Amino acid sequence: MQINLSGKTALITGASGQLGRVMARTLASCGANVAIHYRGNAAKAEELKSELEEMGVRALTVQADVTKLDDVLAMKDTVNAGLGAVDIVVANAVIQYQWTSVLEQAVEDYVGQFESCVLQSVHLAKAFVPDMIAKGGGRLVGINTECAMQNFPTQSAYVAGKRGMDGVYRVLAKEVGEHQITVNQVAPGWTISERDREAGTERSESYESTVPLKRRGTDQEIANVVAFLASDLASFITGAYVPVSGGNVMPAI
Repeated sequence: MQINLSGKTALITGASGQLGRVMARTLASCGANVAIHYRGNAAKAEELKSELEEMGVRALTVQADVTKLDDVLAMKDTVNAGLGAVDIVVANAVIQYQWTSVLEQAVEDYVGQFESCVLQSVHLAKAFVPDMIAKGGGRLVGINTECAMQNFPTQSAYVAGKRGMDGVYRVLAKEVGEHQITVNQVAPGWTISERDREAGTERSESYESTVPLKRRGTDQEIANVVAFLASDLASFITGAYVPVSGGNVMPAI
């Protein structure tokens, strides 16, 4: 049994970033053509495009501000023209900011997290779900976080944004299920990335001690779950929040 995405078109937002690049390579290795969204890092996006094309799939880069509906609709038109209608949407982009206490956090940070987590999810649904309905199926995969269940100090803006995203995804799963469109979330723990490997910062004893598997997860392990949820192997899974955190968070039943 293998994950086969041949003939499928995937869009990954924030694909030029650390985790996004690994997800793009993974979906491409499963046969998907990939639309590489970026907001500002055109050079990384073009570099990734060349890499994916060398793997034998079609790829294109597309710039957009996912917090703006007009940008997302224009992105859809670009991807449709270059690769065809999208079968798989992975919502990975998120605005970065400095974490601090509720009393010290700038209001603008809460707005930014709402825009990048909640509004991105809404915009992507409005842009891409109608074509999925017309095709008779599709996959939406949102990248959430273990933080949404932990609620640790300094995480309030991030948690608020991701919990809002969770609400959109769960409701959307019920609204579009009859069209054979699945809507799921992957929730990484503190993940080892290319940046960690380059800096030699893969280990954190204080964090690892809290994880039942006693280690940090890798970007590839996150991408593997995204590929599974994007595939026909997960055709009867929808509305799920899937922690990929070594047991660090365990949703209640």
